[in-house]
Amino acid sequence: MAWIGGQPNAAASARRAAGIRGDLDHFGALGFLQGLLTVLRDCGHPGLLVVLDETETLQRVRADVREKGLNALRQLIDEIDSGRFPGLYVMITGTPAFYDGAQGVQRLTPLAQRLATDFETDPRFDSPRAVQIRLAGFDQPRLAQLGSAVRDLYTVDARSSERVRDQVDDAYIATLASAIAGELGGKAGVAPRIFLRKLVADVLDRVDEFPDFDPRLHYKLTMSASELTDEERNALVVRAADVDDVELDLP
Repeated sequence: MAWIGGQPNAAASARRAAGIRGDLDHFGALGFLQGLLTVLRDCGHPGLLVVLDETETLQRVRADVREKGLNALRQLIDEIDSGRFPGLYVMITGTPAFYDGAQGVQRLTPLAQRLATDFETDPRFDSPRAVQIRLAGFDQPRLAQLGSAVRDLYTVDARSSERVRDQVDDAYIATLASAIAGELGGKAGVAPRIFLRKLVADVLDRVDEFPDFDPRLHYKLTMSASELTDEERNALVVRAADVDDVELDLP
């Protein structure tokens, strides 16, 4: 694993056992990528999608490592543009701070120039062909739309597809999305993870497994702080059961 990760300190004994010779650097890795694309093309596949997720973590590493990482992104973009990797589509995801902040893309001017995109216009007119695409946050309709899409995927292999569609229709999904967002202070943008977890594990699985389970009658939404992330926990609306449970910040 150390050798595959390009680390220079892979044990010689481990390399001998695996039949590996030499070291793997970024030049060798890109060569292997070229070969993989050729194999995929000859096997009839259209290409390869590579997602580099959470690239904003580069902002939290040592300065020298960050500079190498940013330059590697610039090199990869240039290699793709030159046609070295036909059939390769690279998607780089990151926070706005990574693209626009002082510790991210803007630290390497050539990379910032390649990723420059005009976001001054109305988001409705954002072009999907642009080098950068901004993702709008979740709202109530998008949350319900996501739930319906997941429900449709679930029914592909469900044992009781028709019953799942009947019991968990779009109206119920919209109601569940609204209830979960309400529990999180109306912040639909915080709700997708816990919403999907509740939808699949608490509703869809039960409807598929138990013929007499009706989510409108037998399911009551509950959320505990232990199952939430810090962000979700901060948004959680805590209701006091008794007046004595209300904490007062007294001088």
